Amino acid sequence: MNRRALTIVGLGVVAITAGLLITGIGRKPGLEVAGASSATSAPKTAASQNLPPVVSVALVKQAEFTENIVVTGTIVPRDEILVAPEVEGVRVLELAVDEGDMVKAGQILARLAHETLDAQLAQNDANRARAKASISQAGSTIAQAEARVVEARNNFDRAKPLKQSGYLSSSTYDTRESAAKTADAQLASARDGLKLAEAELAQFEAARRELSWKRSNTDVKSPADGLVSRRSARVGGLAAGAGEAMFRIIARGEIELDAEVPESQMAKLLAGQAARVSVAGVEPASAKVRMVSTEIDKSSRLGKVRVFLGPNRLFRIGSFGRAVIETAKASGIAVPVSAVVFSGETAVVQVVVNNKVASRPIKTGLTSEGLVEVREGLKIGDVVVARAGTFLRDGDVVRAVEDTNANDPLKAGSISAGPITTGSVN
Repeated sequence: MNRRALTIVGLGVVAITAGLLITGIGRKPGLEVAGASSATSAPKTAASQNLPPVVSVALVKQAEFTENIVVTGTIVPRDEILVAPEVEGVRVLELAVDEGDMVKAGQILARLAHETLDAQLAQNDANRARAKASISQAGSTIAQAEARVVEARNNFDRAKPLKQSGYLSSSTYDTRESAAKTADAQLASARDGLKLAEAELAQFEAARRELSWKRSNTDVKSPADGLVSRRSARVGGLAAGAGEAMFRIIARGEIELDAEVPESQMAKLLAGQAARVSVAGVEPASAKVRMVSTEIDKSSRLGKVRVFLGPNRLFRIGSFGRAVIETAKASGIAVPVSAVVFSGETAVVQVVVNNKVASRPIKTGLTSEGLVEVREGLKIGDVVVARAGTFLRDGDVVRAVEDTNANDPLKAGSISAGPITTGSVN
């Protein structure tokens, strides 16, 4: 074969190879088929099936409801005792307790100086002794005055007939009459002296009782059992009744939460309701509503409630506290809060019956932990749209998929796959 023939054959081979490449010979098997099927079959499938939209639904189930009100306030003593000294102006010698100590009624809290009172008591004893001596002296004076009265009256009585018979001069008669009157006056004076001495003795006796009482109260004692919350007294300081008390005592160690409540929630609170109180860094403690104020502050529109904790050393006076008060309990059927919408004053849910949506009015009750109590309008086993809204209308055909977490507010939004069968309305 000559050179011209070889050239023609080579050009033919190149042409055949190019044709094979253009027609796809040599590609990986299945790649083109898969692409073509994906591009052409998917739209045909969706168009041919025309499936309704998927809607997450929840089954109406039995549930327990507890309605709570959250209040905040300050930890305070239920009853606080202010201990002030009975004796003022004397020095504090000793302090027997400190803050945080539990004390009993009659226990000594502090001792005050009593030297001045002891000196006053000694002086009072002397005054009382002098008053008693004056009483004795007044008694002797009365006895002498009575004797002179008797003598003067006898002389005057004998002078009367003698004066009438003319045997006694007028001057002598007048002298005896004057002596009788003088004796009477002296007796009255002696008796007044006795009364004065007795009054002085009574005065000194009263002063002694006061001094003895002060002397006995130089020991400052606790008036009741309790916990010492504050001690302002200092050794060497002067005791004073005015100003800050020497000690503050929490009676019986009992504390409570002094909280404020909005006016709209006051009607739900009653004495005796259970509560849980918590403060920062302390485990919540059981408590009870002790008192609900009968007055609303006209400026803040808040009312007062006292939540009783009892003795609890972990809760500090003045701490910020939070209480969850249980105001009502009920057992009934429940739907998620998200399933309820309001049309004016009427609560409405969207039920799914035979895969169709229908609105139904309900009567609601308590709300607790993301659930609403349904008192009228539904029954156990009914199917409701878990998240009711404006995207669904009555008569819409849907595919119901149960939201198993719809009744659990902590997991709401996580839908478990799986269609459910919706029954007919009774």
